[in-house]
Amino acid sequence: MTEVSSLTGRLLVATPALADPNFDRAVVLLLDHDEEGSLGVILNRPTPVGVADILAPWAELAGEPGVVFQGGPVSLDSALGVAVVPGGPPGEGAASAGSGTRAGASAGVAGDGFPQAAGAADGAGPGDEPLGWRRVHGAIGLVDLEAPPELLATVLGSLRIFAGYAGWGPGQLEDELVEGAWYVVESEPGDVSSPDPEQLWRAVLRRQRNELAMVATYPDDPSLN
Repeated sequence: MTEVSSLTGRLLVATPALADPNFDRAVVLLLDHDEEGSLGVILNRPTPVGVADILAPWAELAGEPGVVFQGGPVSLDSALGVAVVPGGPPGEGAASAGSGTRAGASAGVAGDGFPQAAGAADGAGPGDEPLGWRRVHGAIGLVDLEAPPELLATVLGSLRIFAGYAGWGPGQLEDELVEGAWYVVESEPGDVSSPDPEQLWRAVLRRQRNELAMVATYPDDPSLN
């Protein structure tokens, strides 16, 4: 990474000024960010569709609420699993994220162009990452939804299933950051499995130790304030 400083593993929190309804009050976990573009999933868009309705084998591992989340406006007919494996080496995710490998390339890409996690064939083994899971940042990683769930049943701390993802072309996210569309903050493993995702936007801002904590009080409809 020379021209673009990787934000992989961090959160994009929509500012009140962001007008795109696809990202109103969105909290996006960046799964990949480099000079070729960016890719992430929206963490706070639960749908009425249960995980058991589309991926029954994984339903027991999915955290509450046990529904599919809309990860973004792209490829809504595809599923992506993001999971936390506790006890990951600190800093390892950041180091691997900065290697300049795209999420689609490192994790494998399905025929429709949707990124999926690498499986056992990619060489994970004892003392490395669990089979069927590839680290993105810290304890957060991508799950190979085609792998047997029992491979991960004993090690997963949480799992969330997303339909679709959010994507930006080269330089597009950087332009939006300059325009003030997003706050960039550190992620926490618990963000992936928040039991109250509708409140995640306020919760992430409230924990910041700067002026962003005040933004958490911004009214849903400023005209009514």
